[in-house]
Amino acid sequence: MEQFFYKQPVPIDFGYGKLRRLPEIMKQMNVNRGLLISAPSMVRAGIAQEVVEQSEGRIIGIFSDIQPNPTVANTDACAALLRDNACEFAIALGGGSVMDCAKAACFVAGTPYSASVFLSGERQIDKPGIPLIAVPTTSGTASEVTTASVLTDTDRDVKALLASDYLYPVYALVDPELTMSCPAQVTAASGLDVLAHSLEAFYGKKHQPLTDLAAERAASLVFRYLLIAYQEPDNKEARSKMSEASVTAGLAFNLTQTAAAHACSYPLTQDYGIPHGEACAFTLPSFWRINSTEGPEAERLQAFSKRLGFNDAFALADRIDQMKRVMQLRSTLEEAGIHADELDQLVSKSFAPNMNNNPVKITKERLRAIYQDLSADAKHSELQS
Repeated sequence: MEQFFYKQPVPIDFGYGKLRRLPEIMKQMNVNRGLLISAPSMVRAGIAQEVVEQSEGRIIGIFSDIQPNPTVANTDACAALLRDNACEFAIALGGGSVMDCAKAACFVAGTPYSASVFLSGERQIDKPGIPLIAVPTTSGTASEVTTASVLTDTDRDVKALLASDYLYPVYALVDPELTMSCPAQVTAASGLDVLAHSLEAFYGKKHQPLTDLAAERAASLVFRYLLIAYQEPDNKEARSKMSEASVTAGLAFNLTQTAAAHACSYPLTQDYGIPHGEACAFTLPSFWRINSTEGPEAERLQAFSKRLGFNDAFALADRIDQMKRVMQLRSTLEEAGIHADELDQLVSKSFAPNMNNNPVKITKERLRAIYQDLSADAKHSELQS
């Protein structure tokens, strides 16, 4: 008989205009001295300052020195500000990079250490950090409901995952209105990150009935609404449904973890500068085809694809490729700037631990063939056949 355990401790407050509830939430939490950790774009747009002004003096400053793929240095600087100002809470207002930095900084601030010692595994995350209210401005990472924070240690040239139940935010305020200003390419890449979370949660080795439900719901929303959100950025329904898809996918992959497409995404982002969601989508159709034709999940993936309205699993994978072309994302090695003589290094760097979560065992030889199939010549031959 099946056994499983499902946990999601973060309250989710979802809907248009929910940002206006922040002052009320701070009052309910009975906190009086906090830092707003925000994206530079939110500062430029004046939204960060509005949040500060509406806080009735509870927010004492803004930290926004965070780059895409946040670094240990970004995190340490944020933690120092939290520590030096004796902050008792923080608010993260931004996309995945802001969330990753804020979640780690809220813990690191309560220690005398750099984030690097936790990222390297020298020390463990062993206690709660400063309470964090998470307010996402993109529909992508679902970091507002997960235990994960991904940071880059530029000194060691390593991008790695921090994960702990102590990294959960204490509240997720999901306001789709904040995603309306997302540039088209951010909408595209973050939307495909949601799809990768959904599909990998569905076939990952740790999947279970409740994560399956969330994964399927999220994937169905992405296939229906992502292109609309991309082509009609002011479409409120599409933006709302993509926000729903993002947080729902988070309810799935937070427990199942991600798999091979995410493992491959790390060097694609770090070495070739491809945005995270786009990097996940680079190999996602390939792994869907493999996992739906061999291995223990093949039958489930075929049935899943049909429930979502596709003829079979290959048609679902083809749809991802089509969406990438419409949204002008990279689909071939050449478009990604990857040369043939770099393939061996790319393959070896793609074996992060989540590669082992794929239901079909992926060897270095197999992965090299997957990448080779993404060359322009191979794609051209495929289209011809």
